[in-house]
Amino acid sequence: MQRAQYTARGPVPQASIAAVEFNLPPLAAGQALIRVLAAPINPSDVLTLTGLYGILPPLPAVGGNEGVGVVAELGPGVTAPAVGQTVLLPVGSGTWSTHMVAEAATLMPLPNGADPLQLAMMTVNPPTAHLMLKEFVDLQPGEWVIQNAANSGVGEYLVQLAKLRSLKTVNIVRRESAVAAVKALGVDVVLVDGPGLAKQVAEATDRARIRLGIDAVGGKSTDHIAGCLAEGGVLVNYGMMSGEPCMVSPASFVFRDLALRGFWLAQWFRKATSAQRMAVFGEVAGLIATGRLKARVQATYDVSQIKDAVAAAAAGERNGKILIVPRG
Repeated sequence: MQRAQYTARGPVPQASIAAVEFNLPPLAAGQALIRVLAAPINPSDVLTLTGLYGILPPLPAVGGNEGVGVVAELGPGVTAPAVGQTVLLPVGSGTWSTHMVAEAATLMPLPNGADPLQLAMMTVNPPTAHLMLKEFVDLQPGEWVIQNAANSGVGEYLVQLAKLRSLKTVNIVRRESAVAAVKALGVDVVLVDGPGLAKQVAEATDRARIRLGIDAVGGKSTDHIAGCLAEGGVLVNYGMMSGEPCMVSPASFVFRDLALRGFWLAQWFRKATSAQRMAVFGEVAGLIATGRLKARVQATYDVSQIKDAVAAAAAGERNGKILIVPRG
């Protein structure tokens, strides 16, 4: 058995983590042994390794916040989920591992026939996209939403979920080389970010009234998105890919009554009821299992290759998610 463990944090994320051998004690009552099938590396995981994320687990820690596995063994008194059942790994449980132990009662069964790589990515990015579309503005079919970082994991899911709700999307990327991949998603509009963005968006949408903007970049990009929104619009920030704080002209607040809100999935989880969490996961799992929701995968790595995997995930130009897929 191997797991990706780190005992310190630093500016080079792959330097902090390494694959280590481990053994597990016999299962206690109520526990299940899970063989991990796949676990993605998200931007939040990279930030955790550098010490810049909002929640930092005590050290030493095992990397990985989401993933899927299959039940390999049941502890005393456990009858479900059955051995061989695909399950969602508990959020924040250190999923970059070949095996892990969890309380059986906390495991959510997933369709056994679905693609485990796609299921592994369902805990963080799809709920983030789903909730940002739903929680802030009551959008009606035919309305527009604008987002930057459209080529990111959340961005791709947001496009697909918007289509399922008959919403139109304006998709902003930071480099010309990302345009083709976003166009391939069948989006309504894709543009490269810049100072003249508001004019380009107005022309591309026939001056549509856009009430919701989604920002993952921060810096001047936040203001570019703000300039595209209608009076009374809501701009939701969920990231800082530029490394800079959000910049918005006071004119957007004073003269156009825009609201700038923040979204962090971890905070939503803390406030949501168990029923609300299960409803979101159930909807997302159903969409993924039926092929209506998916994300691109760039590469998979074994746990033993964790340094290379983290380096690939932290790289600036990617066209898909990096996942840990144990091969032992």
